[in-house]
Amino acid sequence: MLRSLLALLFVCFSLSSFAADTPAEGEATEEVRTRLTPFMERYMLDELKALRTEMAQFKVNVKEEVVQKELSVADKAMSYANITVTYFFYLLAGAASVLAIVGWQSLRELKKSARDYVETQMKQITDTYERKLRQIERELQRKTKVIAENYREIERFQEVHGLWLRASQEQSPQAKMDIYDQILHIKPGDLDALTHKADAALMMDERQWALSLCNRVMQVDPQNAHALYQRACAHAGMGHEEQALSDLELAVENNLHLRHVAAEDEEFEPLRQHPRFIELTSDATENT
Repeated sequence: MLRSLLALLFVCFSLSSFAADTPAEGEATEEVRTRLTPFMERYMLDELKALRTEMAQFKVNVKEEVVQKELSVADKAMSYANITVTYFFYLLAGAASVLAIVGWQSLRELKKSARDYVETQMKQITDTYERKLRQIERELQRKTKVIAENYREIERFQEVHGLWLRASQEQSPQAKMDIYDQILHIKPGDLDALTHKADAALMMDERQWALSLCNRVMQVDPQNAHALYQRACAHAGMGHEEQALSDLELAVENNLHLRHVAAEDEEFEPLRQHPRFIELTSDATENT
């Protein structure tokens, strides 16, 4: 195509030079031009046609080359992209696999740790509440036991109080003795019941029995004034003057009111004239 252009340019340049070199010869020039015009036109047309054809072919070739280049670039780009995506996918898959393995282990350990921690905390809380519940249960049992004992004590007290009221209303010593036995059955070893029972025994002229009852009281409470007084009465009735006066003296020392009771008690009739008895009851005798 370049060669044709150069030939066309050369012909045009030759014609223009030829026309410029022979200006004087007008007729000859006109004749030459007349003869050369169809040839040149034909030649130029052929050259232009050839040039157009070559240009069209060149254009086609350029387009094909551009398309091939573009296809080659696109193919390489696709190849690179495919390789990149593949490598990235493999890398991502490997990383995901590693993370999955490590993550699964971590999650399993975390789950196990969380379960162990929760179980430990629940066990501690359960143990704490169990201990508190056991303490509350023991405390409730203790209080229930105390309440039950207090309730039974109240019942015994009420029953004993009723028996004491009955004993105070009874006139028969034997009836009093039976009531005192009931009191002692409810409250074994009751010192008041034993001393009153000794008094009932004296009323029944059972001085030896009264003496035995008073001794039982004295074993528990050696300073019991009523037991000393009852034992003094028993000794006086049995003729044991010194023992009777000794017990009476101790009884009066512990309870001055017994001085007045002894001054009027018939049990001490055998000791009325005894100087020591008179001395022990002198204040009461002077007052009367």
